[in-house]
Amino acid sequence: MIHLENINKTYPGLVPLHVLKGVNLDIEKGEFVSIMGSSGSGKSTLLNILGILDTYDEGKYFLDNTLIKDLSERKAAEYRNRMIGFIFQSFNLISFKNAVENVALPLFYQGISRKKRNALALEYLDRLGLKEWAHHMPNEMSGGQKQRVAIARALITKPQILLADEPTGALDSKTSIEVMGILKELHEQGQTIVVVTHESGIAYQTEKIIHIKDGLIQNIETNAERKDSPFSMEGYIK
Repeated sequence: MIHLENINKTYPGLVPLHVLKGVNLDIEKGEFVSIMGSSGSGKSTLLNILGILDTYDEGKYFLDNTLIKDLSERKAAEYRNRMIGFIFQSFNLISFKNAVENVALPLFYQGISRKKRNALALEYLDRLGLKEWAHHMPNEMSGGQKQRVAIARALITKPQILLADEPTGALDSKTSIEVMGILKELHEQGQTIVVVTHESGIAYQTEKIIHIKDGLIQNIETNAERKDSPFSMEGYIK
């Protein structure tokens, strides 16, 4: 599904910043993976490259066997809208649109009629337990409700990959557990999910943890290696 070979990324400036320094990575269809690292480790840059929000300088990025390189803005937008769903820490909901309108928005860019996209948006909100909040505005919702709206929006195009950038970063502990529960359910249904986080409690709920430091993957830890851990995952969440 995702194959990276020797990915390098440098941001120009008076002192160029070499953020990614030869990243090699494979993520298979249906995997639930976290990319974990401290601030400045390169994890967000890596996620942006995976989401075709940023380019890379050297190496190769294959998404579903297609080389992603030097795409036009139009082509990149097509790939994102068709193949990738995004969940952000800050939700990124449009403040003057209600929940249905926010969830339906990606379908607008696919040319789907208003009636059909709103009906589909209601289905996804119902699936996430928010049908009664369908016509509420973002400022009328809790953080957990807003993140569930954001998840519904990410899912409505039936993306092959779900990319989540610190999806629980703005949530309290209880709500973080609820959101991770939703992601686990989606994974059990076959969804490929990549979560970027600096929180061990989030990372340790995924199948595989990719530890990144100073622009390099340090190691990859699998769920099998943690199966005998005596710690409750809830205890990790801050």
